[in-house]
Amino acid sequence: MTAETRQPARGTRIPDAADEQETARRVRLLFERVVPRYDLLNHLLSFQLDRWWRKRTAQRLRETLRRPGALALDLCCGTGDLLRALLAEGASAVVGADFCHPMLVAARRKTARHPSVRLVEADALQLPFPAGLFDAVTSAFGFRNLANYRCGLAEMFRVLRPGGVAAILELSQPRHSLLARLYGFYSRRILPRVGGLVSGCAEAYAYLPQSVRNFLTAEQLASEMAQAGFRPVDFERLTGGIVALHLGWKPA
Repeated sequence: MTAETRQPARGTRIPDAADEQETARRVRLLFERVVPRYDLLNHLLSFQLDRWWRKRTAQRLRETLRRPGALALDLCCGTGDLLRALLAEGASAVVGADFCHPMLVAARRKTARHPSVRLVEADALQLPFPAGLFDAVTSAFGFRNLANYRCGLAEMFRVLRPGGVAAILELSQPRHSLLARLYGFYSRRILPRVGGLVSGCAEAYAYLPQSVRNFLTAEQLASEMAQAGFRPVDFERLTGGIVALHLGWKPA
């Protein structure tokens, strides 16, 4: 990383965490605690919409994924749901990276029948891959948990081949006032209670809505991607803006 990239930048925050390293450690511990019920709660709390959001992401990458010899990387891959969506859209080889080992264990169970899937325990801010290796780099609901968004974008840009595409699928804030109020009530009052009860980790599902409120707006993320070098950058709001899908290309 360059000194310029490592300048103070926005990222997820954990109360009382002293620095980015401590923040990352605390986030990793939260995810380790919810692995057994992680998939159940993703589907339950999103009313099954998370499946469609991932499918939509993979569909937008179809042309790239079906290139001969194309290689895709899914950052913060969790239990592997987006990996499977990428395979369903024609990806011939995919790599899943996550810094939470129990998540990778769960992802291995899901992808065991796919020999073209490789799983790597890695920090998204310091990826163990050479520059220009991947045709596509994705992240679904993991990017906002990074302790430094600019560093995350810099690494995504670095490992992409010229002409490659990055896709970031993230929770966002609805623009319509009524939907924003309803979503705010749901995320502050209902989601933490249900998530904490089912997972047994109230802290993790109190952190989730807080991380969404503290995250970049769709316009801000698009601007950060452009500053990282992606050209062009495009995004679409899904389900009334509850989720945003950003696409950015590395110039050929």
